[in-house]
Parts: sequence; structure tokens; C-alpha cells
Amino acid sequence: MTDRTAELRGLAADLRETDDIADAFLAKSFTDRLLVVDVAGGGAVPDATAVRLAEHGLPPAEEVYGDDETGRSFAGVVGDAARHHFVDIRTRGRHQSYTVE
Repeated sequence: MTDRTAELRGLAADLRETDDIADAFLAKSFTDRLLVVDVAGGGAVPDATAVRLAEHGLPPAEEVYGDDETGRSFAGVVGDAARHHFVDIRTRGRHQSYTVE
């Protein structure tokens, strides 16, 4: 495990301990690593959490991919939680993607 992976896993564990966050975990999208955050009650990511994610090099997915100029991270609803995606820009494009031919 790389230092960056350990750092982000630790961050996800810390976020899971907060009342507003139902879950947080690492995932992969093509060649990028994502930190997925499920906000309890289906709301927006709390400001303090968004600042903390940005400090760790994790901006909202729309900001990175250019899908939306507002910088929102909303990716859908899972149960009673709103799912948000944040891209690890420090390692962006370095993750191997697998395809089946």
C-alpha cells in the first residue's frame, strides 16, 4: 500500500466517524481514484468536510471532469444517503484500468 492510499483510507475512516457522513471509501473510475462520501439524510456535503477533502487534493468530480461549473459532487442516492464523488488529483491518471476484449 502506498503512502497516498494509506492517507486516503485514514481520511475515509475519520469521515465515517462524523455524524453527517453515513459512509466514506476509496473507489476507482477508469484511471482515477475516487473518495466516495455518502452524506446521511441525503444532503449536501458539509462545508467543513468539503474543505477537508480539498486540503487533501480531492476536489468534486464535476470540477475535475468539467461536467458542471458549479463544482458539485452529487452522484446519486443510496438508501437514505446522498452519494458524492471526489477525485484524487494527486494521482489522477495513474491507475490501471482493465478492459475485456
